[in-house]
Amino acid sequence: MRMNPYLHFGGDCAEAFAFYERNLGARVAAMMRFRDGPAADQVGPEMQDKIMHAELELAGGVLMGTDGEGCGQPVARVTGVHLVLNVAEPSEAERLFALLAEGGTVEMPIEETFWAKRFGTVVDRFGVPWMINTD
Repeated sequence: MRMNPYLHFGGDCAEAFAFYERNLGARVAAMMRFRDGPAADQVGPEMQDKIMHAELELAGGVLMGTDGEGCGQPVARVTGVHLVLNVAEPSEAERLFALLAEGGTVEMPIEETFWAKRFGTVVDRFGVPWMINTD
């Protein structure tokens, strides 16, 4: 058994996954647009170029994403959960945190804590909440 987070973006899944690939050492393993799916004729023109399904290999796991359910309705942003990156070196934790914070919202600045050499929380510009941790 395996668990994969599946994120719903409001139209910027391709941009988000490209950003994660460039900056987090991830790899886009799959990306299908609604126009390429079997039900393309049932999707409005505003959704044809949006992402139906994408997979990103990141930190030994797979993050999945979509721009919606194909109905053109806005999707809720991620709440009540954070994606966690455990990083070996404090300098790398700080670098990743700064990248994710650019255009986003810092919830807790990255700093040393009683449990970690570095820890911080941020919601990136795509609305995805992250925790960066260095044991």
